[in-house]
Amino acid sequence: MCCALLVLAGCGDAGERAQEPSPSPTVTSASSGATTSPTPTAPSATPSTPRTSPTAASSSPSDSGSGVPSLPTTSGRSTSPSAELGLTTGWGPTRAELDEATRRVRALSLSDLAGQVIVASYRGTTAPVRMVNDLHLGGVIVFSDNITSLRQLRASNADLRAGVRRGWPVLIGVDQEGGIVARVQSRATRFPAYMSAGAADDARTTQRAGRAMADELRYLGFTMDFAPDADVTIGPSDPTIGSRSAGSWPGLVARAVVASTTGFAPSGVVPVLKHFPGHGSVTADSHTTLPVQRRSLADLRKIDFVPFAAGAEHGAPSVMVAHIDVRAIDPGVPSSLSRKVVTGTLRQELGFHGLVVTDSLSMAGVTGKYTVAQSAVRALRAGDDVLLMPPDPRAARNGIIAAVRDGRLTRSRVEQAAARQVALMLHTESAGSGLRPGSGAAASLALSRHAITVATGPCQGRLVGRSVTPVGDSDAVAAFRRAAAATGLGTSGGPRIAFTGYGGGAVSADVAVATDTPYVLGRSSARVKIATYGETYGAMRALVDVLLGTTKAPGSLPVRVRGVARTGC
Repeated sequence: MCCALLVLAGCGDAGERAQEPSPSPTVTSASSGATTSPTPTAPSATPSTPRTSPTAASSSPSDSGSGVPSLPTTSGRSTSPSAELGLTTGWGPTRAELDEATRRVRALSLSDLAGQVIVASYRGTTAPVRMVNDLHLGGVIVFSDNITSLRQLRASNADLRAGVRRGWPVLIGVDQEGGIVARVQSRATRFPAYMSAGAADDARTTQRAGRAMADELRYLGFTMDFAPDADVTIGPSDPTIGSRSAGSWPGLVARAVVASTTGFAPSGVVPVLKHFPGHGSVTADSHTTLPVQRRSLADLRKIDFVPFAAGAEHGAPSVMVAHIDVRAIDPGVPSSLSRKVVTGTLRQELGFHGLVVTDSLSMAGVTGKYTVAQSAVRALRAGDDVLLMPPDPRAARNGIIAAVRDGRLTRSRVEQAAARQVALMLHTESAGSGLRPGSGAAASLALSRHAITVATGPCQGRLVGRSVTPVGDSDAVAAFRRAAAATGLGTSGGPRIAFTGYGGGAVSADVAVATDTPYVLGRSSARVKIATYGETYGAMRALVDVLLGTTKAPGSLPVRVRGVARTGC
């Protein structure tokens, strides 16, 4: 009951956040060819806008060969093997590593070269060594179904590395974003949803969380993480991204993305910014259909492209391209298969020359119109380098081989794609062995402490008595009970604290807590409304401390929430 709350004065209305937060200090980007990235104090507040119009690439033939022009010397000869393929250095590979990768992929047979650009999923919990070797795949992506325990996972990844010997590491990737997208769980550190990074808007804290997550993945044998999400969400009408986005303001999202990416740098795990050209502003899910993006090119440049431009400017090593029909650039064509989008916009306009990965080619946004072979060839012609999860890896490889042999695709384009991947994998060898699962708990807690947001109610002082009654989302309730027990707060009676997680509705209570997106707070009549952006133990510990008045809630809502008058304290 509300009368049981110790509701104290001292919290003024800040008003709904009408524009993005104030700038943070600037980060120094990694120099070209550096083997490690510097530790920034904060990412740039406002990334540079895209440089040029994509019209040049838009007029290029869709079956053009390489996605980036070669770099000849004044004598007409390229400066190095990698320069002949138009490869440049940035976050990650040095020129020497790019040259070595180029020499190695040029020595591959056509069938092996075609397999090298494919990263496949697999069934079971044992290392798919035979599949990878038979098709000469570039690597695999691991899902929850491939994991029974962290010991099994680490052993499986080690078996794969040992069984696939080529002179460079096999790519072993995973979707480990935090929040509702976390394939690796068990005793691994659980991180809150990425929206926490937007709510905190603190570069050091976000960078520390990125480093902690990457270090644990490295220990488990991964070389790539398909994270962070660089999507700018439009709010409740965004059905796919939600709390996976840092927020609704492009500069805010850009700061979070740059901080996360630099946090990954020393770990040897490659971060992949996703889902270019921006999945947070479409109202359909590319898993089930081909979403249509109707924003003007000017609006895309001002909003959706901004975090990816920031990533390119600060040397992000990899970007994932989504399956979206961008009407302003290439109507009717999935962006992942569009040369105008991948080469014209991402590479030429935004200046990104790193590894480009398609979103899963088994999604309906592609399979509804193209065969496995067609999507593989079209992706390479568009400028993508890694073909992720084709429904039939063998059919994808055979399609590439046939396209090179009959002239629809140049071998040099496939070599360029493979060299980018191999160079990144060579570069990961210089990193350490990572840290044991669970070592990132302090970083996860710190992120939640900086993110927690009191959207309605007092901004300081104790909010509850000696005991409360947690109700709602069972996982959040269980984590809250553990956190409460550690601080002496009772959970057997008193004010109702209602937890609403992913997909849940508003629950009548004295304190409403949103553990995923905060939109549900606008539909609640509770006198105190709090967003934690996660149901992890760290998020619940941060909540308990705010309820007890031992710490303040420094976070701000990173999205507009209708029905909530302010963004935070």
